[in-house]
Amino acid sequence: MVAYKRKELLYGNPLNNEACVKDFVLEGHAKVSFHDGRMLLENALDEGVGQKSNFVYWCPHDFGGDMEISWKFKPLREPGLAIMFFNAIGTGGEDIFDKSLPKRTGEYDMYHSGAINCYHISYFRRRWQEEREFHTCNLRKSKGFHLVAMGADPLPGVDDSKDFYEIKIVTLGNDIYFFIDGLQIFHWNDNGELGMPPQKGKIGFRQMAPLAALYSDLRVYRVG
Repeated sequence: MVAYKRKELLYGNPLNNEACVKDFVLEGHAKVSFHDGRMLLENALDEGVGQKSNFVYWCPHDFGGDMEISWKFKPLREPGLAIMFFNAIGTGGEDIFDKSLPKRTGEYDMYHSGAINCYHISYFRRRWQEEREFHTCNLRKSKGFHLVAMGADPLPGVDDSKDFYEIKIVTLGNDIYFFIDGLQIFHWNDNGELGMPPQKGKIGFRQMAPLAALYSDLRVYRVG
């Protein structure tokens, strides 16, 4: 188990009303609502349109360095898939919202093989039959769709879910750790063989239709 200490709260967002996400950036089409003080995300387009029914919801701030990103998650409807992007930046060092970058509209290849570098962790993988048959959490490094780490997924299906699960990503130097409810799922060291590690950038929630899920208590700490 990795040892570290929280030093400073860089960002805290309860995600409990519309004002909390007034500056968030939606790519693709989604329904964003609030229920019992939690943010509900679900697709606005029918899953039958394929990748166009999926979306990314970006926090507008940049984070990087030694940090802990955490949020609470509760799936309400499956199948589907949930992802967190982090350290997302243009492949030329641009802000991901720079007008010079191609427009992104939620289709997956725009994020893993487009004009941005990032890491992303898929942590509730129930969209396809093979994902439901064998549950894993996957870390990919992009640009390039490189699967670099995998761990067993302890999250149950919707029918057996408890109230909320704490999802947590910790970056220390070039090391990435991933936890669900305090259980370490995997650890990976980015040695640069797949390109320079992105050191700072945006974080964003992604869902694949028809998943509906609740989110709350997004926090980013400086750690050491």
